Amino acid sequence: MAYLQTFSRIFPGWVFFCCCCCLPLLLTSSLPLKGPSAAHHACRLRKINFQQPYIRNRTYTLAKMVHSSDKDTDNRLIGQQLYVNIKENNRCYLMKRVVEIVVKDVLLTEVKSQYPYVEEVAQFFASLTSELSKCKFSGNKEHIEKNLEQMKNKMEQLGENGKTKAIGELDLLFDYMENACTGIQKKGGNKDK
Repeated sequence: MAYLQTFSRIFPGWVFFCCCCCLPLLLTSSLPLKGPSAAHHACRLRKINFQQPYIRNRTYTLAKMVHSSDKDTDNRLIGQQLYVNIKENNRCYLMKRVVEIVVKDVLLTEVKSQYPYVEEVAQFFASLTSELSKCKFSGNKEHIEKNLEQMKNKMEQLGENGKTKAIGELDLLFDYMENACTGIQKKGGNKDK
């Protein structure tokens, strides 16, 4: 009988504690995401990645230095043409793929010994793609592959100047990646040179 009296006095306190303290913690805990929202969540980078003045300065300085030797002003590798028929939720995935191509086919080639900061910038971009390793596309991949193929073909057609152009547009790549993967839209959008 004493057990029931003690239980009846303590039980309301435990119910109150569980409802007020434990339940909100359980509901707000970060549970692993599943399904389409997991892919979308994996396609996000922290703003802090792009707020490092040192690497931003290195990237923009390298791009500016090389852009002046780019003789082709008619073509653009990094620009709005990459987003043709691409849904907004796939833009980060697309930019991840663009960065992978630029790092592998441009920055980690013989150009790394021709210009300063190339290795640092390549490491930075490689770290972003590594962070986005679980970022997947949603829906139809056909348009993404078509736009990437057009960019690669244009770079190949330009020959050595294609690599020069890609390096000269690293500042654009930096901005496009930031906009697509952090959800931050800069005033005026992405600016073309």
